[in-house]
Amino acid sequence: MNRYLKAFVGLTLMVFVAGSYAQAKDMVETKEFGWKPSLEKLVNIKAVEFHQKMFQKIADKNDGNRAAGTTGYEKSAQYVSFMLSLSGYDVTLQEFEFPFFQVLSDPEFEQTAPVPTVYPADGFATMTYSGSGNVTAPVEYVDVVLPPAPEPNTSNSGCEPADYDSFTAGNVALVQRGSCSFYDKAINAQNAGAVAVIIFNEGQDGRQDAIVGTLGAPEFTIPVIFSSFAIGNELADAIDPNGGPGVVQVKVKTDTLSEIRITQNVIAESQSGDAANTVVVGGHLDSVLVGAGINDNGSGCATILETAMKMGWFHKKLTNKVVFAFWGAEELGLIGSEFYVNNLTPEELGNIKLYLNFDMVASPNYVRFVFDGDGSDTGISGPPGSDFIEQWFVDFFGDKLLATDPTALDGRSDYEPFMLAGIPIGGLFTGAGGLKTEEQAAIYGGTAGEPYDKYYHTENDTTANINFEVENQMLKAIAAAVQFFSENSLPETTPSVRSFSTKAAKSYDLDFKGPLAVK
Repeated sequence: MNRYLKAFVGLTLMVFVAGSYAQAKDMVETKEFGWKPSLEKLVNIKAVEFHQKMFQKIADKNDGNRAAGTTGYEKSAQYVSFMLSLSGYDVTLQEFEFPFFQVLSDPEFEQTAPVPTVYPADGFATMTYSGSGNVTAPVEYVDVVLPPAPEPNTSNSGCEPADYDSFTAGNVALVQRGSCSFYDKAINAQNAGAVAVIIFNEGQDGRQDAIVGTLGAPEFTIPVIFSSFAIGNELADAIDPNGGPGVVQVKVKTDTLSEIRITQNVIAESQSGDAANTVVVGGHLDSVLVGAGINDNGSGCATILETAMKMGWFHKKLTNKVVFAFWGAEELGLIGSEFYVNNLTPEELGNIKLYLNFDMVASPNYVRFVFDGDGSDTGISGPPGSDFIEQWFVDFFGDKLLATDPTALDGRSDYEPFMLAGIPIGGLFTGAGGLKTEEQAAIYGGTAGEPYDKYYHTENDTTANINFEVENQMLKAIAAAVQFFSENSLPETTPSVRSFSTKAAKSYDLDFKGPLAVK
């Protein structure tokens, strides 16, 4: 046995000891231990914490991240696949190509005339899949709504090609976040001859700051940045009231890398269970390039991994087949889960009876969000059967006197390809960049007016900023759900193959997960 294998075996034994001994002892003493003990009681938050520490160590040794297409991701996939193999699963590393993106140097953004102003670094960011360039040109706004409307997603600035009918080619386009994707706004501007694009935040509460948004695809040859509402509003106010160019001039510089790389999904199938009744449980394994991603989504992956390992060790004979999936390249547009679904045969697709998604389940300023399967609270319903999954989770927490809130199935995580294929979907989420309301703070504690996870997509998304209390609650719910759906009849559905492409993903602001109200 080589030293690497010994190390992995040692790690596995450590996970078993940390995560199983206390529960096993309790069950033996209370005579609850049987051939199929409660998976909810078997799983242990200490084992989850161990996995997250391993993800952190991997990131620390690999440029501080676990992003798809990097060595940090490769090592994360190796760790997960080895643990799953030792737990009795048939593990496949499903390779696929994807458009890798990296910011090579900090962007620059300043007003050069009439009032020279260098904008602060936290006031703007290079958008994912922006092109490279260094341009100085007049800035021209496009159909902005100022002051902003009371409700988010009201502005349709730059959403239609016709918005640029009077735009002057060679200018910088200033557009406002709102009702359509960043891709639509930027591609319309590029096609109209803009030499750069500034997308500024819309202006409502929670939509003031600069974020690192994604354009969805590497189709841009010009710089595209996202700025705070304050900067965008200042520029718009300074431009001629009739929208004429030439009054304000800006410099925009970006330095980026876009290239095709190969990454993997980690797919683990149970050796028992009826393949015609398959449950898929998934979460994305990749982080963003700026950090280790221990909540997003080391938390979902660690809880899924702990659940899978305990099921593999103690539940040898399953009624339904269970597939545990750890997706790659989610942060660049749900690419791994899309690839998986698009490469299933019609028969394989029909065998999947539901999909459960767990993406961010340990947010420090959390809310216990359950996906709104029937659409009764958010207006977006999942395929038939999704309502059953939603109610199951609501009842699970309700039995423990734990409150839940609904969150919209708005396409910001890996359930989306399954949803478009007609497969019932459900899952849990504890919040990302949206702001906690006063009502939520009264119910869940925490701080109103602050993000659910202020470390989201930053270098501070580390093991130091995990809420283990809510993560343990999520872990118990995940384990109980996996056991329930592995043993019981599943919702009757007739999945249909629908096309799902990168262009479909562009309809969503993929870098801002959460309830529709805080899109």
